[in-house]
Amino acid sequence: MILINGLIFIASFLLMETVAWLAHKYVMHGFLWFLHDDHHYKEHYGFWEKNDFFFLIFALPGILLMLLGSLHGFDFRFWMGTGIAVYGMTYFFVHD
Repeated sequence: MILINGLIFIASFLLMETVAWLAHKYVMHGFLWFLHDDHHYKEHYGFWEKNDFFFLIFALPGILLMLLGSLHGFDFRFWMGTGIAVYGMTYFFVHD
């Protein structure tokens, strides 16, 4: 079981790179451009950017999966959510 959970975690982590690329191209540069534009054009003077709302948007699936998985005996959903969360943390430290 540990091997399967580890594989689910790794697969979720790696798949998130594709999800992030697609979200950046089609969502952030698409219909949610109004939230993302200040990331490319540094014309604001505060600490926060509108782009920082994406942290909340992208954190929700990982949180929900970890919650649901923990309520059902730490099943595959927990490990998927953990992979997503660790990817988000890695992205934050590497990208920002």
